[in-house]
Amino acid sequence: MEYQDKTSFSIDVAYSVNDAAQLEKVSAAFGGLAGEGSLNVLIWTTTPWTIPSSQAISMGAELEYCLVQCATESGPMRLICAQTLLESVMQRLEIEDYKTLATCQGAALENLVAQHPFYERDIPVLLGDHVTTDAGTGCVHTAPDHGMEDFTVAKQYGIGTLNYVMDNGLFRDDVELFAGEHVYKVEEHIIEVLREKNKLMSCGKITHSYAHCWRTKTPLIYRATPQWFISMDKNGLLEKAKEAIKTVSWHPDWGAARIEGMLDGSPDWCVSRQRTWGVPIALFVHKQTGELHPDTPALIEKVALLVEDAGIDAWYEVDAAELIGADTEHYQKVTDTLDVWFDSGVTHASVINAREELQYPADLYLEGSDQHRGWFQSSLKTAIAINGTAPYKAVLTHGFTVDENGRKMSKSIGNVIPPQKVINELGADVLRLWVASADFSAEMTVSDEILKRAGESYRRIRNTARYFLSNIDGFDPVQHAVAHADLLALDRWAIDCAAQLQDEIIDDYNNFRFHQIYQKLHNFCVRDMGGFYLDIIKDRIYTCAEDSLPRRSAQTALHQIAEAFVRWIAPILSFTAHEIWGFMPGDRSDSVFVAEWYPLQRLTADETISKQDWAAISLAKEAINKVIEEQRNQGLVKGSLGADIQLFADQDLHASLAKLGDELRFVTITSKASLLPLADAGDLQDSMLEGLKVAVTHSEATKCVRCWHFIADVGSNEQHPEVCARCIDNISGQGEARAHA
Repeated sequence: MEYQDKTSFSIDVAYSVNDAAQLEKVSAAFGGLAGEGSLNVLIWTTTPWTIPSSQAISMGAELEYCLVQCATESGPMRLICAQTLLESVMQRLEIEDYKTLATCQGAALENLVAQHPFYERDIPVLLGDHVTTDAGTGCVHTAPDHGMEDFTVAKQYGIGTLNYVMDNGLFRDDVELFAGEHVYKVEEHIIEVLREKNKLMSCGKITHSYAHCWRTKTPLIYRATPQWFISMDKNGLLEKAKEAIKTVSWHPDWGAARIEGMLDGSPDWCVSRQRTWGVPIALFVHKQTGELHPDTPALIEKVALLVEDAGIDAWYEVDAAELIGADTEHYQKVTDTLDVWFDSGVTHASVINAREELQYPADLYLEGSDQHRGWFQSSLKTAIAINGTAPYKAVLTHGFTVDENGRKMSKSIGNVIPPQKVINELGADVLRLWVASADFSAEMTVSDEILKRAGESYRRIRNTARYFLSNIDGFDPVQHAVAHADLLALDRWAIDCAAQLQDEIIDDYNNFRFHQIYQKLHNFCVRDMGGFYLDIIKDRIYTCAEDSLPRRSAQTALHQIAEAFVRWIAPILSFTAHEIWGFMPGDRSDSVFVAEWYPLQRLTADETISKQDWAAISLAKEAINKVIEEQRNQGLVKGSLGADIQLFADQDLHASLAKLGDELRFVTITSKASLLPLADAGDLQDSMLEGLKVAVTHSEATKCVRCWHFIADVGSNEQHPEVCARCIDNISGQGEARAHA
């Protein structure tokens, strides 16, 4: 339910105290009974329709109450109300001539008996903690049929319910004065009766916050009815459930404390509902005592067989005599239905245990964070009662979707983004990627702009996969793969980089950290692959001989990374993974969705260029790119291959870069790269990387039309005047040798 403003009647009603013995109690409480006129306890209510069900008046034990002499139009009258509210009460009653005769605490008035304003019914005074002096009179009309606090305080005094109001909102036919009237339409009649009985002290209208149905947006009424309960104390159900919580993996981890707290505050579980639909509570109860039929277990089995054969309606359609014979004289069918949380809460029995391909307990229960009081809890309780264990190994809860302003998605607000619209415009995998990118442990923000950014990230991931596929086209892993030990150093590093990421991704999947997988995938595509590795190997892929070691080494690495990559994205970008899988070389008879993680080898400790070296080289390349970009913006060079560079590096960085030897230029993607000590840099400007300075000059050499490098030996072969010697060797000779990059 939710709360909205509602305009209601606001009335003050006098409950008379007439009996001599009760007047003595008033006298004892106030230290005497001064004044004249009738004596009344004054109540205030905004729900006049509950007055017929009024059974008590609640007061605060420690609140100060006053006995007030009033001059009214009908003559002198004495009223009892809270002292702090006296002035506002008199204003509401439009009484100017009044006087406080005496005061006492509410505890002194406990068990005082007043009279109902229009029924012959004793109305005792009760003490309740819910009574405040925020509004009203401090004397709360109490109808246990129509309020939780009223029900609770009345129960403490042994007062039950009257059940005057039926399921359809009408007063029962035996309710005096108001039989058959609807609670929403009866209030004016009740007010008129109060006025005739001279018990109506004031009547007006008030706009206040009131409970409404969240779905229909209509006002609600509270109505107490006889229900069926499951005891949380019997057989230690509550304690066993709390112990089982400790055996479950909760995601986020605060879920454990949340459900335990809700169990601590959980009363006995009310499993019955009064609906015209649902799973019936298939019981027969004695018409007088309410006791269950002695053959209840056997009868439930009979009904279950009927339902299995003819559906839920079989219970409602079957004649009771067919099941209990002559006992129909004394027993009646229960028409209540089960709480829907009980229905869903036993799916561990009706779904998991009923299917051979599933196993109990379930690996995971997944729902919104509101289900700690719903499905998660009802499943736990029923599983403990039936099996003695939790029905799940892990529970994952997610927040709700909100718009860019933090408002929940609502059709009435008009901020809903239909998933089908996103699928039609951006594709299903973009929607799936957005879901994965959001931290589901909190509310998940979505907007057209956020989805657009998800689309851009998706294209980056997809384009990386396209690069993999396009450069292993024609590659046969059986014929062309290079042994790991023979791979170039850069290729071994790239596979190690993917292997490290795979370990992290597997751990993230196992712990449902999907947003971290998204971030790592994106960074891998942008930084490790696009910003470094793929950029460097283009030269080998495009210029080396087709079947040369440098090219096959790069293809072997690309193939292995692609094998791992397609598996990483399959749970999130399912359609894309399926599409990629169909273009991968090798046997693809099985689906990507049943493929296991692809094994990737790690760098060994005896590598000439270590993982730390490659980390330093990567940072240096980023800094070099920035300097070249600045020079290009100034018009000094048109691109990195048109540049000759000098690198001045400190001792540690110099040692790492030196391991690349003549292949340093391939890593920096320049036509010429020389390495010098940092001390030789003079007053050269610092780069973005501490310990590195970069000098860039425009290459004076001739550009090779095949590899685009500016090389002095271009034209040295008369048959190929526009091609460098390296390219000629790659075309018609033995091909160049590479060791590192």
